[in-house]
Amino acid sequence: MSLPKAELHLHIEGTLEPELAFRLAERNGVALPFASVEELRAAYRFDDLQSFLDLYYRLTDVLRTEQDFTDLAEAYLVRAREQGVRHAEIFFDPQAHTGRGVPLDTVITGLDTALRRSGERHGITTRLILSFLRDLPAEDALATLKEAEPHLDSITAVGLDSAEVGHPPAKFAAVYERARELGLRAVAHAGEEGPAAYVREALDVLRVERIDHGIRSLEDPELVERLVRERIPLTVCPFSNVRLRCVDTLADHPLRRMLDAGLVVTVNSDDPAYFGGYVGQNLTDTAAALGLTEDDQRTLARNSFEASFLDAATRDRYLAEVDAHRF
Repeated sequence: MSLPKAELHLHIEGTLEPELAFRLAERNGVALPFASVEELRAAYRFDDLQSFLDLYYRLTDVLRTEQDFTDLAEAYLVRAREQGVRHAEIFFDPQAHTGRGVPLDTVITGLDTALRRSGERHGITTRLILSFLRDLPAEDALATLKEAEPHLDSITAVGLDSAEVGHPPAKFAAVYERARELGLRAVAHAGEEGPAAYVREALDVLRVERIDHGIRSLEDPELVERLVRERIPLTVCPFSNVRLRCVDTLADHPLRRMLDAGLVVTVNSDDPAYFGGYVGQNLTDTAAALGLTEDDQRTLARNSFEASFLDAATRDRYLAEVDAHRF
């Protein structure tokens, strides 16, 4: 049995496996620029973040209907359960869909259908995080947040993703302020390809509760001290960091140093269909590459639940499962 864990950094669009992409393309009459599943899978090789994003957003075109989004989320949940996931906090990119004419209601209702029955079907509790595309204007993000207001009972938090360099967190200060007024929690991608200063800005300007990625925080010792002192979680994605050339190999990944520094780090899969593995594989392969002990892995699992937006009773129940796990 896999170590129980929460996944806190997972983009639902990034779980679109080639087989499902082709099925949805056929269902919706979308012509993909690939002759076969094998050719598409071969295209899942990237030079950098931007080349990944280009393909990522191109493939979202197969997602058109509520059923498409339900099927996408359902496929992830099946795999997540196999990987030991007991709780998942899932990003979705509404602007990637509304910008091509898919109504926001369609996106949220489709995802919500799968997530609301996830506990019964898969034994996985879930939360949904509305994530803004940082390479689009902040005004677009505000408009998206306004459009999402009728669905706030389905959304727990807001996030910030896509191309980081040149799009500092402060650009979205007003958006995050409005999200707080609406009662939403806050996270943001920072310190992946962008500098450690972006992590500081996300904390001080956006007032986020969690940093997604954050590996470049290690470049700023004072920031590391603050993150440890304030117990700000970092949702780290090892396979993603290697595939997008943030680090050369898993053996070079800073996760070991982050643990040793006392940071509240978690392991996640980010966009697993594109990066070669889901969260359980991220953890086991990284543990092997870095020589992480069973206690290290248990710490990472405990961190994942403690860093979540779960209520205290549910969180404590999952933590007890982690403590009872035998490797």
